[in-house]
Amino acid sequence: MPQDLSPLWLSVKISLLATVITFFVGIAAAYWMLGYRGKGKSLIEGLFISPLILPPTVVGFLLLMFFGKFGPAGQLMDKFGLSVVFTWYGAAIAAIVVSFPLMYRTALGALAQIDQNLLLVAKTLGASQWTIFWRIMLPLALPGILAGTMLAFARALGEFGATLMLAGNIPGQTQTMPIAIYFAVEAGATNEAWFWSLVIMSTSLSGIILLNIWQQSGARKGKGKGKRQKKAKSISMPDSTSFTLSPTAQGLFVDIENILPDFHLKITFNADNQSLGLLGGSGAGKSMILRCLAGIETPTKGKIILNGKVLFDSEKNINIPPKERRIGFLVQNYALFPNMTVAQNIAFGLPKELSQAAAKQQVNAQLVAVQLQGLGDRYPHQLSGGQQQRVALARALASQPEALLLDEPFSALDTYLRSQLEQEMVARLADYPGVALFVTHNMEEAYRVCPNLLVLEDGLAVQHGSKHDIFEHPNTVSVAQITGCKNFSRAEVKELNKIVAIDWGCNLEVIEPIPNKLSHVGIRAHQINFTNDPNQANTFPCWLVRTSETPHRMTVFLKLHSPAENSSDYHLQAEVFKEKWIRIQDLPFPWYVRLDAFRLMLME
Repeated sequence: MPQDLSPLWLSVKISLLATVITFFVGIAAAYWMLGYRGKGKSLIEGLFISPLILPPTVVGFLLLMFFGKFGPAGQLMDKFGLSVVFTWYGAAIAAIVVSFPLMYRTALGALAQIDQNLLLVAKTLGASQWTIFWRIMLPLALPGILAGTMLAFARALGEFGATLMLAGNIPGQTQTMPIAIYFAVEAGATNEAWFWSLVIMSTSLSGIILLNIWQQSGARKGKGKGKRQKKAKSISMPDSTSFTLSPTAQGLFVDIENILPDFHLKITFNADNQSLGLLGGSGAGKSMILRCLAGIETPTKGKIILNGKVLFDSEKNINIPPKERRIGFLVQNYALFPNMTVAQNIAFGLPKELSQAAAKQQVNAQLVAVQLQGLGDRYPHQLSGGQQQRVALARALASQPEALLLDEPFSALDTYLRSQLEQEMVARLADYPGVALFVTHNMEEAYRVCPNLLVLEDGLAVQHGSKHDIFEHPNTVSVAQITGCKNFSRAEVKELNKIVAIDWGCNLEVIEPIPNKLSHVGIRAHQINFTNDPNQANTFPCWLVRTSETPHRMTVFLKLHSPAENSSDYHLQAEVFKEKWIRIQDLPFPWYVRLDAFRLMLME
């Protein structure tokens, strides 16, 4: 062991100082770059990580030119009689510069991996940017940030080239352990070089090992809690009368246009205090509408008015922040804050001026309302999928929003639980006095949950009205397809109340008025009837092509007028219950199908 241990104390002092500074500066830079959308982002990123890829001597030379006697920083400091060259402050600066990229890149990666839905929901619950960072982003990114901190410390502890260039080798003042190793080897003091090398390796490796042990223990703890979740008792929901909010009556008016490079949303609709379902395929613009309403995304132009309050008006330059819009948002994965308990999740959106006792009382009331009393101290990963959804809904409604946005809330649930919670949601929305928008691509789900529907296609509203009107009288082929119709034929007018179904090769009598621009006729698969009377109107001989089986029904593919040549040669799909299928499957061909005139849909 060398008699002079000053390199050890000096290295630890410099490394700790560099680590503390890079901890705060690195996190701040990572947070800023995460949201930066301006010009030169790649250049700034390159400058931040350049000390990681440049040779340490080059970094040291650049620092010497900057802080030296003739450098800009050196000249400025010289006016005050200060200098960092050949001082331990210079060694600290070198350590900060070379360790910063590790802290910055690790923190940026940790922050970038946070589920954006968590931040979105937090904004709609009224949280400020500082609150979101302090209570959500920082706790969730903490494992990665701690890893970056340890890497930065190890890098600062082992810095040699830049330190030697800027601070030199002054025993007791600037000689750190890496520099001591170099000069010990140069002097032939191998034992001393080994000592300092072992100190550096043991210090750096000990920190990394302890960090890994801490992270693994946290993972095991989480798995243990997850196992206990499986034993959680299934809890049924109460009736919807246990949940009430202050009434609103004026409704929602939306007239917006959002122009993006690869998508164009242009939508206008009104919604009153009944649930409105947004129905459409993937990419139709459903979720974008919700994001615009919540204030997460800003439309290119238009207006959004909720209960007489203007939330957005491009002409008047009004754009109310998400936290002030009083809009509850329930996203697909529920976005419960994993670092908070159930009670803390529900309390997150409560007004900050509430006393602790009042907030606790409201949280308890919400837990009782969703029959999760006694689970307030659990974390989201300890709950079942249905319980998580109930907590998310309770959190969204705890702040008494004037509008509730539901973005495919059943998509993550199994079939049985989906059906159970769907019924509870229908009852709850029936009593909810605000505006509720329900997004789905499942037409059966939309029909069961929402009395009114807005059908979307490629960013445009193609039909808006009651669910009965839309399902019974779709105005276009695309609306009929979105609502589940599978049978279509091009159509032409033959005479009054008669049309020609071109693709089906038959003439049809119709009841409803024929549109001026008739293009297609359609009929739903479950509305096709089999009959023994071939003389009825709209009745045609048919042959079975193939079948497709579901648990309760058979889908039969039929060819009209003549037998099929192959499995793809069919005109119609019909759905029949298996009880009926048993009675008809062995009957001789041809069978006869009747296309009820009351069930035919005429479309433009």
